[in-house]
Amino acid sequence: MNGQLSLFRRYFLPTLIAVFTGNDLLSTNTAHAASSQQQELEEIIVDAALISQNRDRLPLAIDKLSRLDISRAQPQLGLDESLVNIPGLVLQNRFNFAQDLRISIRGFGARASFGIRGVKILVDGIPETLADGQGSVDSIDLASIGNIEVIRGPASSLYGNASGGVIHIESDFDRSDAGVEARFAAGGDGYKKVQFSANGRAGSREQLSYIVSGSDLEVDGYRQHSEHENRLFNSRMRYRFEDDASLNLSLSYTDQPVANDPGGVNGATLATDRRAARGRNQQLNAGEALRQTRLGLQYQRPVGDNGKLSIRNYHLWREFDGLIPLSGNGAIDLNRRYSGGGIRYQHQTVGDRGNTGFTNTSIIGVDFDRQDDDRKRFENLNGLRGDKVLDQNELVTSLGIYLQNQLAIGEQWLITTGLRYDEVRFDVTDNFGANSDKITLNQLSPMLGASFSINPQLNIYGTVATSFETPTTTELALADNTGLNSLLNPQQAINYELGVKGSAQQRYRYSLALFEIYVDDEIIALEDNLGRDIFVNAGESSRRGAELALQASLTETLIGSLSYTWSDFEFDRFIDANNNNFAGNKIPGLPDNLLHVELEYQNANGFFAIFEVLYVDEFSLNNANSEINPSSLVSDFRAGYRWQLAFENSESLIIEPFIGVSNLNNEDYLSNARINAFGGRYFEAGPDRNVFGGVSIRYVTANN
Repeated sequence: MNGQLSLFRRYFLPTLIAVFTGNDLLSTNTAHAASSQQQELEEIIVDAALISQNRDRLPLAIDKLSRLDISRAQPQLGLDESLVNIPGLVLQNRFNFAQDLRISIRGFGARASFGIRGVKILVDGIPETLADGQGSVDSIDLASIGNIEVIRGPASSLYGNASGGVIHIESDFDRSDAGVEARFAAGGDGYKKVQFSANGRAGSREQLSYIVSGSDLEVDGYRQHSEHENRLFNSRMRYRFEDDASLNLSLSYTDQPVANDPGGVNGATLATDRRAARGRNQQLNAGEALRQTRLGLQYQRPVGDNGKLSIRNYHLWREFDGLIPLSGNGAIDLNRRYSGGGIRYQHQTVGDRGNTGFTNTSIIGVDFDRQDDDRKRFENLNGLRGDKVLDQNELVTSLGIYLQNQLAIGEQWLITTGLRYDEVRFDVTDNFGANSDKITLNQLSPMLGASFSINPQLNIYGTVATSFETPTTTELALADNTGLNSLLNPQQAINYELGVKGSAQQRYRYSLALFEIYVDDEIIALEDNLGRDIFVNAGESSRRGAELALQASLTETLIGSLSYTWSDFEFDRFIDANNNNFAGNKIPGLPDNLLHVELEYQNANGFFAIFEVLYVDEFSLNNANSEINPSSLVSDFRAGYRWQLAFENSESLIIEPFIGVSNLNNEDYLSNARINAFGGRYFEAGPDRNVFGGVSIRYVTANN
């Protein structure tokens, strides 16, 4: 502990002092580092807020991860490996691939029993979040990601339904070096992953940029009945025309033949055998298989001297077969057709007001999404389909109209405003009975934010932003009948935020955000005695928190980073159907404290090593706060060596062997907690200490 405090005093405390005062740290306690030049941290430009801007100037809590953050010596099992660096995010479900990664941003998404709720996911500008608000990341190829941007907090004025936070993923098709790459990794619990990619540019003026990638993943799993197989293909191309217009094409395919669900177990089973699966999940062969194809087109062109027009269109086809641990209707057959598009016009005006220049950028746009699901359910007879018990079509359409404006006054003020109107229609046609139903939900979402640069190192900002979240088609389903639960209302939130962020001397970067969120009709999941999820509205809830991120180039070879989240999320008004009053209770699934610390070493010879620690505070597992998930401290270590052999004509061969140890301290922790689970089946154990390793080989054909 004394060593940790010494490290804080020696590096991070002087960093804060330098940031706020503008003084050079080399004149204080860190003079020992003067003999070596620190690594420079680059300026971060972000696009997820629709208008490109320096991250430090935007009046939003927004972060950006690079390709190396996502790929370097990682097993690449899921997005959580890299997203864990960002404050405000709670990530669970890493090792249960049938449930998908559960991502929570400032509490939005914590209720999800499977998939992602309340957080908007976009890949290359194409939404992975459906019109009804349900999202997934099982079809995202980590090998092809170039960067990830994350907006923390409500952003419905930008993206509409289910935008309590935003994760914007871009493929790595525009990198400076062209080449082909192969990567192989293997480790404990039957982990094997093979990846390939190729990227480059073509044409006399290099008009065409492209990336093609694929991966094959197999995992036996730490727990019983947790086997998983997944094969992904992803491609993206961009063609630039002579008039500066461009056309982007993205195509991806997912084949996931196996993703078994071991289920949650109670405390007694967990204490006896951490690898155990729930018996009923094994008996009924709970799990899923799916195939998905996604095609996206984006066209951009300049309009006049100051305008830009963007048009997008996409289509998605998904075939899903699932088995859940219910005998009566536990076999699911889903065929989904999801399509949509949008048009956006951006105009920029540059002028002078006295001695102060200004730049005003305005956007007007329309989005349309159409989700068409043919859903059938059958009896689950020990893993085999029985009689059909449900046959319905679920049609969800979403129309959004939005305005955004960004006014930069001189080098100091940046004022952002936004307004969006969304209308979401649910139309269920019952082909098996007589319970067809329709519901229309709509919402107006405004936002206002402003930032002020006190000096180049210090920016302060304030924002008021809103979000809304409709129930998904699954959540609107009636437990004992077909049709829609018309009593379940959309969740609405308003976020008040103050923050400070910036960088100093190209060596230190920091951000601090303080927020307070008020939520009406928060959607809560309850599990009944048959294992079915029933969804209800809590009356009101409030969320208060602080998010701190620090990054420091400590020496020429060492970079340190820290992210800390403090949360106080509770129900203000909530009486359930059994007349239980939960007012004043903590919202389950969300820890009060979350801390991630990372040290990254890299020398000029090519050796690198990364050590990280994640502390997750205890949190409640049910609305009554009567069951607690214990705190955990999990550490990971990764290391490798980058060896490069140069040839003539700018060609080279890069070989990078790597090794890693997950859960280095062999902590007994939970990788997932099932909220409000019936029978106390809250617990899914995380793996013991686990060793993995691999090698990547890249042949660079040219440097662009």
